Amino acid sequence: MKKLSFLLLCFVSLANAQKLTSNEITIINQGDIGSPLPIYQITNADQHKTLLSISSEADPVDPNTATLVKRMKESLLSTDGGVGIAAPQVGINRKIIWVQRFDKKDNPLEYFINPVIIWRSELQNLGPEGDLSIPEFRDQFYRSKVIQLEYVDLKGQKYSEIVEGFTAVIFQHEIDHLFGILISDKKEKEKNDAYLKVDAFQKVK
Repeated sequence: MKKLSFLLLCFVSLANAQKLTSNEITIINQGDIGSPLPIYQITNADQHKTLLSISSEADPVDPNTATLVKRMKESLLSTDGGVGIAAPQVGINRKIIWVQRFDKKDNPLEYFINPVIIWRSELQNLGPEGDLSIPEFRDQFYRSKVIQLEYVDLKGQKYSEIVEGFTAVIFQHEIDHLFGILISDKKEKEKNDAYLKVDAFQKVK
């Protein structure tokens, strides 16, 4: 029964994924497919519009998705210290992100297809964030300290895990991109939000 339920979830996920448009396929395969894709900037009106758009689910088993995933990694590696990137930042409004996993040994880069945060802690941290698509912008933001997310890989295999700390912040930032949320706009919308300060103590070993 569990195996049947899992297969059903995979089928539903694949069914929800719309096929890539001809324009998206053109962008993904432009130039040398082993090279980085250009990173979109809010200073360009058309690119800004893409960054503000809500993304659709990706088909994990589409060969073009694999190409996009690979080129997104190259785009991230081409930056000066970037720790995450979302598909809208290379012109594709699909739910795909790359995140540097500071919570794992050697801090690997990992991709996530159709990521969904299914739970987030009420306890939040305040920390600095910048954005590859917003030149010279950096500010302090509140983010949940712990999240639980679900996602699939390029084989359509589904995963669930709990992430905390700075890596959880990166996930929240990149998943915001999939909903057209930019930190510059987020700061303006949350300027009147109030937070209760809580002192946290670390157990002495």
